[in-house]
Amino acid sequence: MSRRLLLLVIMTLMVGFGAGALTGGGVGYLVGSRLERALQAATVPTANRVAQEQPVMARTRPTPQAAIAPALPADTVGMSVVDVVQRASPAVVTVVNTLEASNGASPQPFLPLQPTQPDQPQRSTGSGVIIDDAGYIVTNHHVIDGQRSLAVIFFDGSRRSATLIGSDPLMDLAVLKVDGAVPGAAPLGDSGALQPGETVIAIGSPLGDFRNSVTVGVVSALNRSLGGDAPDGLIQTDAAINRGNSGGPLLNLRGEVVGINTLVVRGSGFNGVQAEGLGFSVPSSVVQRVADALIAEGKVTYPYLGVTFTMIDAQAAFEQDLPIQAGALVREVQSDGPAAQAGVQPGDVITTLEGQRVGVDGQLRALLLGYAPGDTVVVDVWRDGTTQAMRVTLGERPAP
Repeated sequence: MSRRLLLLVIMTLMVGFGAGALTGGGVGYLVGSRLERALQAATVPTANRVAQEQPVMARTRPTPQAAIAPALPADTVGMSVVDVVQRASPAVVTVVNTLEASNGASPQPFLPLQPTQPDQPQRSTGSGVIIDDAGYIVTNHHVIDGQRSLAVIFFDGSRRSATLIGSDPLMDLAVLKVDGAVPGAAPLGDSGALQPGETVIAIGSPLGDFRNSVTVGVVSALNRSLGGDAPDGLIQTDAAINRGNSGGPLLNLRGEVVGINTLVVRGSGFNGVQAEGLGFSVPSSVVQRVADALIAEGKVTYPYLGVTFTMIDAQAAFEQDLPIQAGALVREVQSDGPAAQAGVQPGDVITTLEGQRVGVDGQLRALLLGYAPGDTVVVDVWRDGTTQAMRVTLGERPAP
């Protein structure tokens, strides 16, 4: 081998060793560097590591909105109480009713009255809720009863005159309207989806002085009936409701109006027993139907059976020695009315209406609301130990 060839071989080996060393060193450096970073990451506390890995989520907490937001989709988990209140409050109003002079001496018992001042008209207050951007407001009939003029006070303290569109004493509802832009509107929800134990929120103006007060409770029961002139099918809640809350909204955690607060029971006047947490609201399914009718026609038409009756339950059946555990005991039948023409008599017990069990699926008056004047319905009537089906063509309920 020549000297030149030997020199070339030696140089080639030296270059190879150097390149290998460099390559190995680079790989070793990369591996070592990554290992060191992994060990450092393993020693970082979990909370800090999450914050480092998700910096955007840690800094993008949503800012609460003061304006009304659209209703959440049905499959969306409910909002917090704070979020619901912030969204709904702009839609809640205080209703101011300036009473006619003839009604000033005997106002509705639900409402607080301002002391009479010389040369000043008497006023009462309640609550209401704006249901759309056109300025329609739902409240109670008893809030506006006897009105000479009406006004509303918005959540920001501003005041505006209101016009009565129509009222419905049977369901204790009324619709008002204000002109111009409104600060918000609360959507009507599905009261049929409510469950006992579900969280609900009441907003209103108790005593007329504490505007937009918020109380929170649960749905205590559904389809309650209190008798007398009170509407049937009421939502019972333990959310605190006081005088002046009448007409205000009962909201679910989606920010939807599921009821209109109408009355509260404090206890029995017969035995002196006092109770708390017994508030009642007209369900939104009824509110929607009544509001639509009042806005479209200024009145609500109801089907008419032509009987007076008493609802019976197991206790009433025991006391009256009836073999029927639930139903509507007919006390009187209007001569030539729909029920009389179908053959219903005093002493009969109406047990079903179109297959729905009276007193179990709902009060008779509430079940009738699902039909219109002119509809023909089948009722099962118990009489003298037998049950018979009767076809009744419903009439139109006379105006009160």
